[in-house]
Amino acid sequence: EICKVWSGMSRHIYRQLLKKKAVDIGLGSFAVISVHANVAEGKVLPVERPMFIMNKTLKMFYNLEGDETKIPEEIPVVQPDFEDIAAHIHFRPEILEQCVQETLLYFAGALQENKEVEFTFR
Repeated sequence: EICKVWSGMSRHIYRQLLKKKAVDIGLGSFAVISVHANVAEGKVLPVERPMFIMNKTLKMFYNLEGDETKIPEEIPVVQPDFEDIAAHIHFRPEILEQCVQETLLYFAGALQENKEVEFTFR
């Protein structure tokens, strides 16, 4: 059931990214950011790259290092629509939200203990 919840969450995030919106899930935000890729002979190619941008407070709290990528102001940041996601996967919104929160707490705990955790979205 956890996989079903996160599969629904993943589809929701994907749909929001296609609408040029970022999705804040508490630990950070998923967004599509414009970056420049270096190609042959010093030429630069603009590319849109999906990214997860960890919450700045969380990075400071756990003393994590990483790029200081910011979501551009023109990209609206939205929260997950638990009612919409729940309707697609046939769960009650409260159950869905609780599952998401428990998973995020697990990841926060893993960060605190320096554990390596893998979480894959399609």
